[in-house]
Amino acid sequence: MRLTFPVLTLSRGGAQRMITELANRLAEIGHEVVVLLPSHGFVEYEMKCPIITAPAPVLTEDDFPYGDVIISNYYTTVPVAERASRQGKGLHIRLALCYEPNFLPDNNQSFASYSITRNLLLLSRWQQEVIRINHGIKGRIVPVGVAPDFKNTHLRDNADWPLIVSAIMRRPEGGFSGHREQEYLIQQLDMVKRLHPEVEIYIITPPAEYAASDSLQALLNTGRYQLRTPGNDNELAYHYNETDIFVSASTNDAGSLPGLEAMRCGAALVTVYSGGNLEYCAHGQNCLMSYRHENRLAADIVTLIEDRELRQRLAARGEQDSLQFTWERSVQIFQAELFEMVSRQGV
Repeated sequence: MRLTFPVLTLSRGGAQRMITELANRLAEIGHEVVVLLPSHGFVEYEMKCPIITAPAPVLTEDDFPYGDVIISNYYTTVPVAERASRQGKGLHIRLALCYEPNFLPDNNQSFASYSITRNLLLLSRWQQEVIRINHGIKGRIVPVGVAPDFKNTHLRDNADWPLIVSAIMRRPEGGFSGHREQEYLIQQLDMVKRLHPEVEIYIITPPAEYAASDSLQALLNTGRYQLRTPGNDNELAYHYNETDIFVSASTNDAGSLPGLEAMRCGAALVTVYSGGNLEYCAHGQNCLMSYRHENRLAADIVTLIEDRELRQRLAARGEQDSLQFTWERSVQIFQAELFEMVSRQGV
């Protein structure tokens, strides 16, 4: 099939990673895949398919090549994908990588975007149910995956290393990180550091975002934390492998990929319920999970600092449970759903 992915950018992040993995792997198995970017879009992943850069900062339907399927994602790509579809440039299918109305600005526009096409793919049962209740559409689930670069290299087995707690922080400027509850995260990590000053706290952030963010620089120049700025998957996997306890405070994620990647690398996970992380999280079995209103994140981290046996048991089970989440599986499910939707439409 000829597939077009209109995207705003392919910068480092969970949603962009999924688009990249699907596009690259679909190209590898023989599909004709094109990624369509606006003029200001940029690419931080290695792409194995052609990239078309439009002449303007906003995509128009005339920028789309003719194909069999157009796969929109973020809500601003949906209307133009539908207009291109009506020009005969492919069946429009939306791959919703988040549910934007819950946590992003302009929720009146993002909410309305779910009425544009009934061809919907999404990441988790939680996201599926939210959209079914709000819009009457039951999307098909395509799960997230973990790349082979992410594996347990047993770095933390070194007895001379301090215990390390890590978390990812993203650039707060721009209004796209509110759901990550980063102020709460820092508050809780500071509490942990006061109780256990011997513990090292690492903050992982994409290098370009750190360079562009005055607030991240101000926070991380205080000396309370160690900064990690991985530039590729190998470096990110290394930092996961340094980590004894990985922490997520996000309250709204359709897939919540970092926690799963950290599990695969052998870290014990302490997390806030975010919806999509129920796909792989089971409190007390492979992680410690709390609802945000319980205000328990620091207490759960401290529990794992002080209980080595529990920390290792949860980490081992989490690593094992993560093995079912592969990009090969994701692509197989995605391809099967595309074939079914195309055949249903008679395209």
